[in-house]
Amino acid sequence: MTATQTGTPLGESQDTPSEASAGRQPSPPPSPEPPQPAQPAAASHLFGLDLDQLTLDGVVARCREAIITRRPLLIGVVNAAKIVNLHKDEQLKASLLDCDLVLADGQSVVWASRLLKQPLPERVAGIDLFYRLLEEGDREGWSVYLLGATPEVNTTVTQVVTERWPSVRIAGARNGYFTDEEASAVADDIRAAGADMLFLAMTSPKKEIFLAEYGPRLNVPVIHGVGGSFDVLAGLTTRAPEAWQKLGMEWAYRLAQEPTRLWRRYLVTNTSFIAMVGREWRDRAATPESSAPRGQ
Repeated sequence: MTATQTGTPLGESQDTPSEASAGRQPSPPPSPEPPQPAQPAAASHLFGLDLDQLTLDGVVARCREAIITRRPLLIGVVNAAKIVNLHKDEQLKASLLDCDLVLADGQSVVWASRLLKQPLPERVAGIDLFYRLLEEGDREGWSVYLLGATPEVNTTVTQVVTERWPSVRIAGARNGYFTDEEASAVADDIRAAGADMLFLAMTSPKKEIFLAEYGPRLNVPVIHGVGGSFDVLAGLTTRAPEAWQKLGMEWAYRLAQEPTRLWRRYLVTNTSFIAMVGREWRDRAATPESSAPRGQ
C-alpha cells in the first residue's frame, strides 16, 4: 500500500506526528525587517555648508521616517543673516555642521544657489515646516514639546496648538527663560516627556549651546528650531503676505513693522551677503570643478 493510500502525505513519516496533532502551535511568521533609513539627499555646497536639496514635502517625509524609527533628526535652517553671522561665530557654524538637515529658510539663499550653479529646489521656511509638522501631527496623533519664548507666549502657543490641532498631544511645554544651572533639569524634563517632536523658539547662541550640551540625551526624534514662529502663532507679530514671501521681500515687510530696531541689521547683513555671493561666484568661476552639487 502506498503512502497516499494510507492517508499520510507523501514525504511525511507515519511515526512523526504533525505539529497540530502534537498540540503545538505553528511557528510564528518571521518579524518584518525594520525600516531602513532614507538615502541622504543631494546637497548644494554653499558658503561652507551643505544645504539639502529637499522640498517641504521631502523634509516632512524625513521627519515622518524619524518618528517611526525613533532615529534622531536635527534640523537647521539658514537665511542670509545667519549665513553672514556663521562666518563670525564659530559656535553657530559648528551647530549647523552638526545638523542632520540644513535647509534654505530665505529666498535669497535659493537665488544664490542658482546663480552659483548649486540649485536648491525651493525655499523651506522654518515657520512653514513648523505648521506642516503640526498638521501632520494632527493627522497622525504625534506628540510635541514646546520650548521657548516668554511664559505668556509659551502658554498662548500651547493653547493655540491644542485648539487648532486637537489631535496633537502636548507632551510638555516650557518658556525659554532659564539659567545655565536649570538647563540640565529642562533637558531631563524633555527626555521624560517622550515627545515625537521638539520645537525650540530660543535665540542664538542659547539654542545652539543648549543643543550642543544636551541634544543627545533629549530622546526626541525630530528637533526643529523655529525662531520667532511662536510669536507669529501667538499673534504678537504678523507674517508677510504670501506675495511678499514669493518675491523674497519678507525682510522688507519686517523692516516696515520695526524700522528702528531692524534697519541697521538688515543694511549690514544684506550688504554683506551680496558681497559673499559675489566672492563665491568669482572663486567658482576660477575653479569650475567646484560647481558640481554634492551627492550627484
